[in-house]
Amino acid sequence: MLTPSSELRRRDTVLVVDDTPETLNLLTDTLDHAGFTVLIATDGQAALNLLEQITPDLVLMDAMMPGMNGFETCKRLKRDALFSHLPVIFMTGLSESEHVVEGLACGGVDYVRKPLALDELLARIRVHLGNARQVNETHGVIDASGRFLFATDRRGRILWSTPKARQLLSGPASRDADPGLPADAVEQLMRLRRGDSSSAARCRVTLGGRPLECAFVSSLGPDELLFRLAEINGADSDGGRLQTRFGLTSREAEVLLWVSRGKPNRDIGEILNISPRTVNKHLEQVFVKLGVENRAAAAAAAVRHITR
Repeated sequence: MLTPSSELRRRDTVLVVDDTPETLNLLTDTLDHAGFTVLIATDGQAALNLLEQITPDLVLMDAMMPGMNGFETCKRLKRDALFSHLPVIFMTGLSESEHVVEGLACGGVDYVRKPLALDELLARIRVHLGNARQVNETHGVIDASGRFLFATDRRGRILWSTPKARQLLSGPASRDADPGLPADAVEQLMRLRRGDSSSAARCRVTLGGRPLECAFVSSLGPDELLFRLAEINGADSDGGRLQTRFGLTSREAEVLLWVSRGKPNRDIGEILNISPRTVNKHLEQVFVKLGVENRAAAAAAAVRHITR
């Protein structure tokens, strides 16, 4: 009798790239017996050609092959945003630390030495498949939520972005691929991530001729930083949505926005270049328009509307 947990369960696909027939035979038998679907390529170019037709769940890559070696093959496939989170495990007889560093620097997630310890290799494969699955599920939820989010590595290169963020980053004539960021924007984002910015965990950047507000959200991994975008003074910005929803003035909307981010009146005054007393006057009007009695209730109402 067929059950979802056995016969109907999806088999993960592993692409093995190696120029040695003995290694290919050994790994094909081992992986097939362990429940994986196995694809093979005997050189780097053949692997890249195969990846144009099908996307595996993980790649086992021989580091040293004639022609295009595994390091160069990995660099080329990682240039495609579709494969940015595809786990690549290198296999090699090389033991020098510089080769380990090169393998990780070009996008590999792990490094195993030949002769292969098969039980250890299978354990590593399952760990990296599990990690990749969590990342893909996270991205799927984020895309479905329609948020203005994107992620970069620690050099400021965009790893992925949600469709809405891609439109802001690319401008009106958005492209399918994630655009790059100008050097000045990268510098601001990295200062923001380090906590060097004085703009209350946010900064302003100009992309495609439009001013945008960018906030650092969190680190998703050792080399993946999550940011959130918003248009400044636009209907799609957080402040613009609060202004429209509650009938606020632009200044009242700004004050409410910073209250929702947990800022006291003194900090809000410094950010907006007004006195704390003026902030409080604006808040009094905000409370009336929202029909609430205190800043906690106002903040909760703002957060509920912004995060819808």
